[in-house]
Amino acid sequence: MQHWLYLSVAIVMEVAGTTSMKLSQGFANPIASTAIFACYGISFWALTHALTRIEVGIAYAIWAGVGTALIAVIGIVFFREGVSLLKLVSLGAIVLGVVGLNLAQGSLVR
Repeated sequence: MQHWLYLSVAIVMEVAGTTSMKLSQGFANPIASTAIFACYGISFWALTHALTRIEVGIAYAIWAGVGTALIAVIGIVFFREGVSLLKLVSLGAIVLGVVGLNLAQGSLVR
C-alpha cells in the first residue's frame, strides 16, 4: 500500500511544481522558481519508489492524467483560465482513461 502513497506524493508534488511554474513569472520570482525544481525533484523521487510495485504504464498514466486534470482545475479556479464544455468533457475523458487503465492492470497479456 505504501507504493500508492508514493504515487500520491508524486502527483501532489508534480502539481505543486507546475503551479510554481505559473507563479514564477518566467523565473522572475525566485521563491517560485526554486519551488519548481524542489517539487519536481521530490515528485520524481516518489514516482521512482512507486514504480517498484506499480506497473510503469499504470503509474505514469495515473501520475500524468491526475496531474493534468488537477492543473486544469487549478487553472480554472485560481488563475481564471477559460472553461468550456469541451474542456470539461476532455478532463472527464482523461479521468475515465486513467480509471480504465487502472481497472485493466494485470489483465493484459504479457
